[in-house]
Amino acid sequence: MADYRILPITKEQAEKIITWRYQPPYSVYDLDPADLKVMINPEYRYHCLLNPVDELVGYCCYGIDAQVPGGEYSRTEPQVLDVGVGLHPDLTGQGRGKVFVTAVLKYARKAYQPDRFRVTVADFNQRSMKTFQKLGFEVTAHFLRHPDSLPFTQLERKAYE
Repeated sequence: MADYRILPITKEQAEKIITWRYQPPYSVYDLDPADLKVMINPEYRYHCLLNPVDELVGYCCYGIDAQVPGGEYSRTEPQVLDVGVGLHPDLTGQGRGKVFVTAVLKYARKAYQPDRFRVTVADFNQRSMKTFQKLGFEVTAHFLRHPDSLPFTQLERKAYE
């Protein structure tokens, strides 16, 4: 089981992440230079995940920037914490998701103490959907993202299970 260090993201790390490119259809998760400003804004709580030899392997964010336009987010912090995750493209599809997401949730429990976690996943992303469901998340809503009508699913679980 990999150990990850989770730290607030630096500008240098965010600059690397915005160059990551995923294979279609996962390319919907590709970021661009305009995202840099958001990633380094402390209000959006972006963090990097480093492996035991301090290589950048992923990132996460907590709160409003983990939400997807078009979804219903009436219940929010402190009761419900939205969580977004991104694993380095070279590491996806290798069964690393459960350990990666567990680290992100463990950090969030300690740092933000929510009652519940909520994630929003593109419907085509069955790998991610299965990972979250294996971790106890249950489907709570479906919607179409604005403005492109891409289908998404929201899932939630208690923060302390």
